[in-house]
Amino acid sequence: MPGRILPSFTPAEIETHNSAKSCYVTLGSKVYDVTDFVDGHPGGDDLVLEYAGKDVTEILRDEASHTHSDSAYEILDEYHIGFVASESNGKAVNGGAPQAQAAGDSEPVFATTGMSREEDLSIDTDYTEDFKTHKFLDLNKPLLLQLWNSGFSKEFYLEQIHRPRHYKGGESAPLFGNFLEPLSKTAWYVVPIMWLPPITYGTILGFAGLGSVSAASAYWAGGVFLWTLIEYLMHRFLFHIDK
Repeated sequence: MPGRILPSFTPAEIETHNSAKSCYVTLGSKVYDVTDFVDGHPGGDDLVLEYAGKDVTEILRDEASHTHSDSAYEILDEYHIGFVASESNGKAVNGGAPQAQAAGDSEPVFATTGMSREEDLSIDTDYTEDFKTHKFLDLNKPLLLQLWNSGFSKEFYLEQIHRPRHYKGGESAPLFGNFLEPLSKTAWYVVPIMWLPPITYGTILGFAGLGSVSAASAYWAGGVFLWTLIEYLMHRFLFHIDK
């Protein structure tokens, strides 16, 4: 059963959890609730509380203070509850932000997407963790070949494509991973540059052939409406059908 995408917390929210009753720390972009670990910390609870509500990246790397093994990071991962919201998307919700659910909770706030609130839509997806958790597509690798060789059930596939994933920097995930990759990306202005000339030429021929401006205008408007309707029906009831 795929896990849910964890919620985001603003720096201000994290800083409020700075006591033994509620102790949060951050490591990079990840937020950890180490409240249950405070009393059991080998170096004493004072050291943990000193960094309550703060980032612990530097202290964990500080060999002069205390050397932390890989197992220490594995233990920390057990308390992972969310991510730090970036300055651009991290806005506190009026009336207080919803509390993060414990890692063992079976139901997310929104079961379909795994999201807790709007800010979660803007969090850069951790590709490695996403693949490890959901066993879907590895965003580090070209997607087309992965999907071609996959054995996903229809139910699982539909569940995953409705689960938002945010590619870092606003870029798109690689489709081919070779010389075909640039052909999969088109700037918006290329579309009118390619299509306006033939559309203009066809319109002029139509007006000249019909010999009537009103009739040609009616045909032109009708064609635009009909093709728009066909496009909508194809995407709504054929390409994006869920059942």
